[in-house]
Amino acid sequence: MKSGIWFLLAVAMWGVGFAGGWAVSAKTGTEPGYFGAVEAAGYGGGSEGVEGISEEMNEYYKNLLKTDE
Repeated sequence: MKSGIWFLLAVAMWGVGFAGGWAVSAKTGTEPGYFGAVEAAGYGGGSEGVEGISEEMNEYYKNLLKTDE
């Protein structure tokens, strides 16, 4: 009988934790697709240009990718 009570308590706590996490994440203000956006030219992500910087800086980043062969 005691193991049944602990199981129900564990399920109830999981439910409360899940619901609390869901409620908090709904109010973070993060827009869909935010983590898929390229924000820096590092790690091969900025070959088409980086949003939010000048065209001069975009050209600078593109020139860094070129090799002198």
